[in-house]
Amino acid sequence: MLLREIAHSRAGDKGNRSTISVIAYDMKDFPAIEKSLTAERVRAHYAGIVKGRVERFVVPQLGALNFVLHDALGGGVTRSLALDAHGKCLSSAILAMSID
Repeated sequence: MLLREIAHSRAGDKGNRSTISVIAYDMKDFPAIEKSLTAERVRAHYAGIVKGRVERFVVPQLGALNFVLHDALGGGVTRSLALDAHGKCLSSAILAMSID
């Protein structure tokens, strides 16, 4: 199934970092999301975009995962030549991932 079927996302950006939160619509789906979305898998999903490390923070009370993508914005939103590869687009792209 696609992640967008059971979760939504929020994003932000600061400097050359993007933060993406994935939040389960229903808490019963959170264990599957937590198991499937590792930092390594998210980094691989953004291959060619994320040049640095990806950190994952678990917020179980909210049924959410927060990812910090370092060196992911082409030098920063105001310096990047990308049309729209910052926060909002990256948060939409994560929802295209498939999970078990």
